[in-house]
Amino acid sequence: MTGRPVKRSLTLRGHRTSVSLEDSFWQAFREIAAESGQPINALAARIDAGRSLDVGLASAIRVFVLEHYRSRCAAVTPAD
Repeated sequence: MTGRPVKRSLTLRGHRTSVSLEDSFWQAFREIAAESGQPINALAARIDAGRSLDVGLASAIRVFVLEHYRSRCAAVTPAD
């Protein structure tokens, strides 16, 4: 486990905001952004635009990261 969440700043559509994520999620989030060829702020803005108002940005990012890696596993693991 990577311990306590770390707060970092992001810029979403010209506005600064802080997001607290564990280091493992920050690292995975950066890797996904790099793989997709976009800045982390752009990816965060895309996630922010697609989330419900009752879901926090940090939670939305965690779920996005989880779904990204789940879809990768599903692509290589045959279904039972």
